[in-house]
Amino acid sequence: MNYRLGRLEDLDAICQMVDFAKDLMSSQGIEQWDEIYPAKEDFKGDIEKGTLYVALEGSGENKDENFGTHEDVASKKSSDRIVAIYVISTECDDEYLKCTWEYEKPCILHRLCVSPDYQNKGIGKILLNKIENQLVDMGYESCRLDVFSENPFALKLYEKNGYERRGHADWRKGRFYLMEKKIG
Repeated sequence: MNYRLGRLEDLDAICQMVDFAKDLMSSQGIEQWDEIYPAKEDFKGDIEKGTLYVALEGSGENKDENFGTHEDVASKKSSDRIVAIYVISTECDDEYLKCTWEYEKPCILHRLCVSPDYQNKGIGKILLNKIENQLVDMGYESCRLDVFSENPFALKLYEKNGYERRGHADWRKGRFYLMEKKIG
């Protein structure tokens, strides 16, 4: 995969991918995201702040164990197809300030989304490793996030990758666990 900052010209593709993910989650009984959040304006703001990153399908020259060869997916997907997005920033909701955190120098992971076309292929783990390495390179010592308590797939991903619950927040959609991991 290739990674880069999101661009305004990516906005429609990002929204389409996220809408596809919202539909899939809803069909699984996970009512985490909806027409209110996250919305196009959220992603536009993230892009303008320089905090939204996209993971793109890799070039045809390299074989990637998680995707197969480029030729395996070329018939279905464009070579510049967005595989996933994520936002990293130091901005957080006030509920984060009420939590007892263990580590210093944090960055917060927001709006991580893997395209449903690429789910169940280990992309979430690859993405978390990439994000954590990126944060270390940026000088952060910990990664914090919130995860919907009724999303078993996201909970499993974060817990299997060393994120620990530090507290919770009750927002519009229900309970979210506040999680943290020391990185580096």
